[in-house]
Amino acid sequence: MQRLYFGAALLLALQPALAIDTSRPEVSAFIDEMVAEHAFDRGMLETALAAAETQQKIIDAISSPAEKRLTWAEYRRIFMTPERIAAGVAFWNEHGALLGDVAAATGVPEEILVGIIGVETYFGRITGSYRVLDALSTLAFDYPPRSAFFRKELAEFFLLVRDEGIAATVPTGSYAGAMGRPQFMPSSFRAYAWDNDGDGRRDIWEDWGDVAGSIANYFNEHGWRCDEEVVALATLGDRWQGEAPSPANVLKADATVASLSEKGVMFATDMPADSAAALIAYEGDDGPEYRVAMHNFFVITRYNRSAMYALAVHELGLAIAADVALADE
Repeated sequence: MQRLYFGAALLLALQPALAIDTSRPEVSAFIDEMVAEHAFDRGMLETALAAAETQQKIIDAISSPAEKRLTWAEYRRIFMTPERIAAGVAFWNEHGALLGDVAAATGVPEEILVGIIGVETYFGRITGSYRVLDALSTLAFDYPPRSAFFRKELAEFFLLVRDEGIAATVPTGSYAGAMGRPQFMPSSFRAYAWDNDGDGRRDIWEDWGDVAGSIANYFNEHGWRCDEEVVALATLGDRWQGEAPSPANVLKADATVASLSEKGVMFATDMPADSAAALIAYEGDDGPEYRVAMHNFFVITRYNRSAMYALAVHELGLAIAADVALADE
């Protein structure tokens, strides 16, 4: 099976984008399922999927995401630039009242909302140029390592466009099918998108109120705790014994504030001693860097399963917030 997959991938690499063949067994089975389980019109599905194109560049992109191929130092330089921070300050100044209202209503602070929008889409400038239909169809039917996941997302996408009254060929997004300014996958849209202004539409493409409200709703549904710390800078003190931890994609707390301190990790925090925490190592420009991550840090990783992503969101948001506060003095 593995040899067949690599052969198929090579064949795709030598070809331009190809229309999805709706007679393929896996495509036909998907259509059957959508008709039986969700009462879709078969002709509509066949027409929509026949308009989809499988693209090798989508497979190439998802096979080598930045979070897996870059060090923290390299990854950080993408987002922590003077230009992006300045753009974030301008965004905050323009939409400060809206951000404040969402933060007050949800408990998710402005710097987290702005950090997510800044990392995901450069404040709406880069939202992806792939048709969502193409991205999800390619990955559902021509990318075996994650076909089950993307098959479910393709089903969610068809439910979404039916519910929202959108043509399936219209929405655009990332190579993975993430959509709009907050880069929601279809399942996240259906579960967490929020009509912030009450106009009857959940518009994550053009309405900044719906965007900010949807991000905050996502965080709250995944356990965000208002006014708790996210992460603390750390060093290994004289009492630390054994080898220093290596950079790794840590996605859950395996210790507490007290236990880490007892092991010789040095950090400042106002969190209670029994608070869940984890020591995370990153590969910086000048060697290892350490952070103690708290509960809210791991809530950020639910948005993107990457400890580097969560730290980038946090640091970008704080840098923007600091410049906004400085300008207000």
